[in-house]
Amino acid sequence: MTSMRISQLAERSGVPATTLRFYESAGLLSADRTPAGYRMYGEDAVDRLAFIGAAKHLGLALEEIGELVGVWEAGACRDVKADLRPRISARLAEAEVRAAELAAFTDSLRGALAHLDALPDRAGRCDPECGFLAPGAGSGAGSVSARAAVSGPGPVPGPGSSTPGSGAVSGGARRAQPVDVVLSPGRRAAGEEAERWRTAPVACSLSGDGLHERTAEWREAVAGAARAAVPEGLRLTLPVDRITRIAELAAAEQECCPFFDFRIHLDGPHLHLEVRAPADGSALLTDLFGSTD
Repeated sequence: MTSMRISQLAERSGVPATTLRFYESAGLLSADRTPAGYRMYGEDAVDRLAFIGAAKHLGLALEEIGELVGVWEAGACRDVKADLRPRISARLAEAEVRAAELAAFTDSLRGALAHLDALPDRAGRCDPECGFLAPGAGSGAGSVSARAAVSGPGPVPGPGSSTPGSGAVSGGARRAQPVDVVLSPGRRAAGEEAERWRTAPVACSLSGDGLHERTAEWREAVAGAARAAVPEGLRLTLPVDRITRIAELAAAEQECCPFFDFRIHLDGPHLHLEVRAPADGSALLTDLFGSTD
């Protein structure tokens, strides 16, 4: 049986070495050791990783993938099919709910834009009488929130995991997390919202496996990104079809590492993700998202 070092398996499978180590710690992948302590893998590891990747892109959670791999190893295709069907059905139901929520959110944005276009161009300052935020907005409205649930399969460890910068395989198991999009009525309120990440403590609530998992998820999610420096951070340009995964990870990341500031811009086929952090967190930002060098 052919033996491969971890770097060779990473090249053959397209799965980063950091993810391979994480899979091993999670019990999804096993390795022999040389007398010097180097990991060695057989040819079967390539097939196993392909199976894990397929399950990951269905949005399955880390625990579910572990269970499914056990069924797959038994070798009976019918058993894999029987085990997989209810899992896919559950993911499909969740995706349909998210699609309906996003469709409703899209309609609300279209309505807000149409209302904005219909407003007269007054020379005076905007005030509550403008109804600027949305049709019928009252004078006491401080903001309007549109909730869009974002989640779904993603890149490494794939859809489903959660970890700091990270979370790959478990993300699929999580319920869709709502993301509040707040339209502020004034610059002052917008400024206060934008400054929260600057004053948050540079510390992450994740540790151990959770930290490794989230890191692996981020690294796979932004794999191949074009990077450019921006003030206090960097901008990553990715294919627009990664929006769901990126938004899910960003929302999860701010729960454990609130010192990161995420901004997403869609530009045709491109997704631009800007990530910023206070000076004390710049090393963590580079470690998680890479640098422009």
